[in-house]
Amino acid sequence: MIDEDVRESVRAGGLLAQGRAVVAMLSGGRDSTCLLDVAVSLCGPQAVSALHLNYGLRESADAEERRCGELCERLGVRLEVLRASRPAPGEGAGGNLQAWARDVRYAAAERAAGAADALIATGHTASDQAETILYRLAASPGRRALLGMVAAEGRLIRPLLAVTREQTAAYCRARGLSWSEDESNEDEQYARTRVRHGLLPALRAVHPAAEANVLRTAALLRGETELLDGLVAAELAGGDSIPIARLAELPEALARLILVRLAEQAAGTYVPQAGDRVAEILALGRRGGRAELHVGGLAGAVLEGGVLRMVKLPPRAGAPQGAPPRGD
Repeated sequence: MIDEDVRESVRAGGLLAQGRAVVAMLSGGRDSTCLLDVAVSLCGPQAVSALHLNYGLRESADAEERRCGELCERLGVRLEVLRASRPAPGEGAGGNLQAWARDVRYAAAERAAGAADALIATGHTASDQAETILYRLAASPGRRALLGMVAAEGRLIRPLLAVTREQTAAYCRARGLSWSEDESNEDEQYARTRVRHGLLPALRAVHPAAEANVLRTAALLRGETELLDGLVAAELAGGDSIPIARLAELPEALARLILVRLAEQAAGTYVPQAGDRVAEILALGRRGGRAELHVGGLAGAVLEGGVLRMVKLPPRAGAPQGAPPRGD
């Protein structure tokens, strides 16, 4: 049965366990509804609470809040509802409404989970994972774009990453659980909607297993990334610099990864473009003396005494800050 299959898939992932406190982020859609029901089944209702954000951005917002309340009452789960006011134009996450809503949602979840030393569970599925990978591949360069979302990072867990959107819908139907449809998921002004309704169907027309192949590729790359990260760590040996002569001896691919690691350690955010500056840095090193080079984002390379290190640069006026969209 589909409900048993989904629960077994989540149980096998090991992210939810009996008695472990969990705050489930509940929008009222099929995926978060499935997540909450599965969490109650695996952890017990006493260990699970739900968090719903009502942004008041759509006419259906209050109806969705009521549906979440009804679901939590049925499952015996405590529900916390927070209302957030829409920011004025130009305020919050660079004026990006979706980014603002995401920031508000995760900040609220951190507060709720921190008080109970709980995990934060989201309803991201395998379908979301494929869309995220394709979106990032189009929007940002580098290997990281192909890795997708991780199943666990810190307090945040994504127990449904092995389950498709079709499976969460089937699960809800099998369990007699109703859900809300977010009409913004059909709005093609959003890039991720265009990926969902345009790009993915086109890829499936090329090969019916396209989505599964994207996910399998990401899984393989995550394993290979662990190996590459180990090579970078071995070269840096816990330091924040590298002799330029040693950088010149390394294969270009490894030198590129080392530059990215140093730049991101210094800047505290993504700087994938730093890897493109290997040749320039080596040329500056051959000239000797002291030199500086902006390598992207808020990171700058400083070459002095035959050693390369990275520093954090002050933000430029009017430049957007922070990491690229996570897609969650």
